[in-house]
Amino acid sequence: MTDSAARIHATLDRLAGDYPALGVAVSGGGDSIALMHLLADWSKGRRIMVATVDHGLRPGSAAEAQAVHRAATALGLHHTTLRWQRDNDLGNLMAQARDARLRLLSGWALRHDLPAVALGHTRDDQAETLMMRLARGSGIDGLSGMAERRQSFDVTWLRPMLGVGRQDLRDWLVARQIDWIDDPSNENEDFDRVRIRKAIAAMGLDAQALARAADHIRDARSALSHYAVKSADSATARNGALTLPRDAFRDAPPEIGRRLLIAGCRWITGADYPPRRATVQHALAAISAGSRVTLDGAIVTPSGDRLRLAREPAAALRSDPTPGPLWDNRWRITGLAPGQVIAAIGTAPLPDLDWRSSGLPRDEAAASPGIWQDGRLQAAPLLRPVRHISVTPLRGAADFRSLVISD
Repeated sequence: MTDSAARIHATLDRLAGDYPALGVAVSGGGDSIALMHLLADWSKGRRIMVATVDHGLRPGSAAEAQAVHRAATALGLHHTTLRWQRDNDLGNLMAQARDARLRLLSGWALRHDLPAVALGHTRDDQAETLMMRLARGSGIDGLSGMAERRQSFDVTWLRPMLGVGRQDLRDWLVARQIDWIDDPSNENEDFDRVRIRKAIAAMGLDAQALARAADHIRDARSALSHYAVKSADSATARNGALTLPRDAFRDAPPEIGRRLLIAGCRWITGADYPPRRATVQHALAAISAGSRVTLDGAIVTPSGDRLRLAREPAAALRSDPTPGPLWDNRWRITGLAPGQVIAAIGTAPLPDLDWRSSGLPRDEAAASPGIWQDGRLQAAPLLRPVRHISVTPLRGAADFRSLVISD
């Protein structure tokens, strides 16, 4: 076994050693093909499943997915091709493709009870990511690069090859006479990553040194997150709302307040991505002035020495009705009768519900789950408990602290 293969196997032991099963995303390029073979060698009885996302953006993409299918089958691995159907031609194509890829892989992993999906990013990808984000003026979170382990879209994503270079993997493949597919878009300078890759080569920059810089920034990021968690150790969660100590925003450096606000907002909404930096800065200024503000579907209200974060009613009303059990990325609700669905209560029914006796502020009552049937409100379980209906928040105070320190 080469040093690179041994290093990747050791990383897999550390990241995924306790998993009975693991998914792997394979495009057909050298990095992901190497990862698939290395996982097959490492698996030791674990269930390894392979998926390829066919974005349908190039004439040869279907044939490439079929080639991955043959390679996976030869290794005794189950393979699935996931096809993306783009809704329209508007917006950033690469960003849409990336988001669609993660959503398709997440759905596939959840359907097959895969606790994690391995991705084939390398040390070179880490260096390119650092330079791309530096060019965009990213803050410390962006400059810390990609994490070995990250939770999003209800799945854990693993990157076990960040410590290995792209050329090392190709040398490993060549030595074993394993073929891979070179994506022609990797030479298309319309894409930021391709331009950055060529600029790194032209300037003679060392990808290993750049990746090491990202590691150092990540260490600093971890220290900030640790301090932020400590400054908000009195945070409490109740009835789907979060309260934070206001002095964490008043007395600590602004970066600490920013981290707490982002984590709090994601705790309320269940969003996979943080709000935009400009909107966060606006919200922090409002909080400093003692004003109530709305941020990405969450209402932030300063009150005395506390800061209360709750769901914005208008955002809750936009959440699609569902028969359950999960609703609005916030609640698990069981016990519904056939034909009943969960949707926000809204403000109109509140006068008939004696919402004040529930202890919830009016906006939180309006954003709380209602049980509806044929357009009529049947129950408001947070305002008036119903014996056969169970309402449980998806996140508690411990989840907020995890969000503060998560990648």
